[in-house]
Amino acid sequence: MYRQCKRNASGIRKCTPRLGQSIIIGVADAGQEISTRPFQSVTGRVWKGSAFGGVKGRSELPKMVEDSMKGDIQLEPFVTHAMTLDQINEAFELMHEGKSIRAVIHY
Repeated sequence: MYRQCKRNASGIRKCTPRLGQSIIIGVADAGQEISTRPFQSVTGRVWKGSAFGGVKGRSELPKMVEDSMKGDIQLEPFVTHAMTLDQINEAFELMHEGKSIRAVIHY
């Protein structure tokens, strides 16, 4: 089951059913905390976090850049918008509304 609890610490706690697993790929607002009861961890619930897609920046990112430069990794399909610097607010709106994967800003 997939549930999205974007930027909501209390929603994240409810996201993991018994024997379920939550992968946290974003963060809540500054100052928010996520708490749980110890019993929840011994009944099979699992929380995992992922930053930067789980890529290790120093050891794995250089090879990904190299593969992209060789054409082994196609990045173009992920660029959904090309916009000018004057359109940067619109780019952020598209991102927050989930209507873009990646916007490139030309300045």
